[in-house]
Formats: sequence, C-alpha cells, structure tokens
Amino acid sequence: MKERERLSSRLGFILLSAGCAIGLGNVWRFPYITGRYGGAAFVLIYLIFLLLIGLPVMTMEFAIGRAGRKNIAGALKALEPTGSRWHYIGPAAMAGNYILLMFYSVLTGWLIYYCICFLTGRIDSSYDSAKVAEFFGSLTANPGLQTVFMGIALAVTALIVSGGLKNGVEKITKVMMMVLFVLMFILAIHSCLLPGGHDGLLFYVKPSFNNLVHEYGLSESIFAAMGQAFFTLSLGIGAMAIFGSYFNNERTLGGETVRIICLDTTVALLSGFIIFPACSAFSVEAGTGPSLLFISLPNVFTQMMLGNVWGTVFFLAMIFAALSTLIAVFENIVAYWMDQKGWTRKNAVILNFFLLFVLSLPCVLGFNVLSGFQPFGPGTGVLDLEDFLVSNLILPLGSMAFVFFCTMKRGWGWDSFIKEADQGEGLRFPSWLRIYCKYILPIGILVVTINGIYGVLS
Repeated sequence: MKERERLSSRLGFILLSAGCAIGLGNVWRFPYITGRYGGAAFVLIYLIFLLLIGLPVMTMEFAIGRAGRKNIAGALKALEPTGSRWHYIGPAAMAGNYILLMFYSVLTGWLIYYCICFLTGRIDSSYDSAKVAEFFGSLTANPGLQTVFMGIALAVTALIVSGGLKNGVEKITKVMMMVLFVLMFILAIHSCLLPGGHDGLLFYVKPSFNNLVHEYGLSESIFAAMGQAFFTLSLGIGAMAIFGSYFNNERTLGGETVRIICLDTTVALLSGFIIFPACSAFSVEAGTGPSLLFISLPNVFTQMMLGNVWGTVFFLAMIFAALSTLIAVFENIVAYWMDQKGWTRKNAVILNFFLLFVLSLPCVLGFNVLSGFQPFGPGTGVLDLEDFLVSNLILPLGSMAFVFFCTMKRGWGWDSFIKEADQGEGLRFPSWLRIYCKYILPIGILVVTINGIYGVLS
C-alpha cells in the first residue's frame, strides 16, 4: 500500500489550514457587520464566539482527519464503531465542497478580471460611480467572459494541486499566504494614512454600544457575531480534516487551531482597516456582498492618486485569498477520489477540473440567461442558492455531526478525541469542556442554523 502523503512542515499545515479558512467572507462580510453592529464592541463578542464555537469544532475536525489518516468519509469509516453509519456524513460533506467551488470559482474569476483591468488601465480615473457600476453589470451580463475567467481560476487551481501535496499545494500556498499578509498590511497602512480617512478609522475602532444595543438589538447583534464566528472558518465539509490527515503527531491540535484562528482573524481585522478609512476618505458607501468588492472599492481606487496601482495590489491580494480556499477545497476533493476510489492524483485532478467547470456554469448563467430564476425573491439567483446550501445548511449541520461524533459513546467518543487532540507538544484541549461540547455547543450551532435559515427565507 502506497504511503500517505505528509506535509513537509508545521508551517505548511498552519498556512494551508488558514488559507482554507481565509476567504472573501473575511473581506466583505466581516467589515460590514462589524460596522453595522457597533464596531469594536461587536468585534469583542465575535472573538468570544470564535473561541466558544470555532475552536472546538475545528479541533475536532482536525482530530478526525489525523486519527483516520484519510479524507472525511474514509476517516469517519475508519474511526466509527462497528455497525454504525457515521461515514454516511462523508458524501454529504463532500457535496458541500463541490457546491462551494461551483460559485467560488466564478467569484475568483471576477477578481482575476478586475486585477487585469486595473493593471492594464482598462479601469482608470475616468470612471465615476455610475460607470463603475455599469462595468460590473457588463461583466455579469456576459456569460462568455465569465466562463473564460472562471475556467482560468479552475485551471490555475488544478495545475497547483496536480503538482502534489508538498511541491504543489503546500509550496504555492505558503508563498501566497505570506504575500497576502504583506499586501494587506501595506493596503491597511495606506488606507489609514489617507486624508479624510480618520472618521472611517474612528468608526471601526471606537466601540458604538448604541448601535449594538439600541439600534439593532443585543440579541440580533449576538446572532450576527455567532454566525460570523462560525462561518468564517469553513468548518463542516471536511476541508480541515484532510489537512489533519497530512499532519504529524508532534504538536497538539488545540494549539495549532488557536494559531490558525489568529491568522484568520488577522485578515478579517486588516480588511476593516483597509475598507473603512478608504471609503470614508472618498465618501463611498461600503456596501455589502459583491457590490463591496466590485463596485464600492473600485469606485474608491478610481479616485485615488495611483489608483490603478492600489487597485491592482488590492485585487491581487483578493485573488490570493480566494485561490487559497479554492486550492484547499480542491485538494480535499482530489484526496477523496484518491482515498475512496483508488485514482491517481493526476486522473482525479483532470476529472474534477472538467466536472467543476460544468457544475460552475449555472452560477455564471444565473446573472444573465437564468436571471429569471430567483429562489429567494427579487434580486437573488443561482449564486444565492448555492451559498445558502453551503453556508446555512451543510456547514452547520456537518459541524454538528462532527461534534456528536467526537462526544458520543456511540460515535468515536470523547476519550478518543481528547487522546488524539492532545498528542504532541503544545496547548492541551481542556478535557473539562466535555459537558459544554456534548450539550451546549450543539445547541449553539443549532441556533446559528435556524437563525441563518430564517434570515434568508423570511
């Protein structure tokens, strides 16, 4: 039997896992809800829930992967008690990987297109707010152009993953993540020094308890913090488990999880320092969703001195953030085919490149040919449906299943989980949290799930 691939370094494990967690949600969603729910006061609540929800679930997913030494489906089957059916969760989790890439590849294609347009001067200082919005509309209305850049995003991802775990995935992601942090620090410093950016910076760092408690309500603010803390880490689809399966036993998983969460949070916080001062300096509404990245911020860059340079740098950083997630999730899919089906890496990469290319077309067409399909009412489309399936159903329900698997006697069990999580040197996972993890944590995840579903369908 061929020996399983392993990561070459601890740094590779941390950066790969952080790269999977870090994505576009860190850039547009975190600044938006932070500003809406009271700035620094909201951040404090968010960090608390990141520890209460994100840390234990991520540690459990890593532990399942490292103990099982396979993808999530194979690991669950290897660890489950004889006669149980926990491995049925595996295919559902893998479906989440496919659905995630079905729209993430399209968004990454948009980022590549915008980066090229800023670099070549296709978007320049002659663009006012109306022209910037028109430019984005012309992109989404053009299925051919979107398909080309979606294909480029998938081709780059497939090429990197085909290089193998160490020489492809680990090597390239290390470089991308390091460059991402450098670029975001540079962008954050530049934004904070912009004339007129003081008000935006003050809005971001000075707690606004009035917004937190009175304007939106404490309960709504808490739900928002719980949701962001949960969804920011890409838990519940086995993407973390696969990197756990590649990691050695020299370090405890609790300590490594803390480091990964810190990196993810750093990117989220930096995004606020980039966006709020810049939008304030040029009197641009921060916006939400795709409009922030593809309308609001381009409108800022077109007004800046050397705006094309800063626009290029920003979208290059966003490409790295998006690609790190694409690579991590694609690697999880390829590992599934290698572990479960016995395919070679090369064949699994080729198959899934073409499969994901076809599966991503509905998202492309959802903005034009299929624009009449509005699953959640006017203004929604295929992307919204795919995002809902992943973020509001598969991620939380998958995470809840992992929690039950690691805490129930009829699953892997608490003692087995603790033994695996605490192997090696580093921070131990608190064994006295058993009651919390077994009873309270699932309730918290259920609350996030119900609130998220209600928010979309109401």
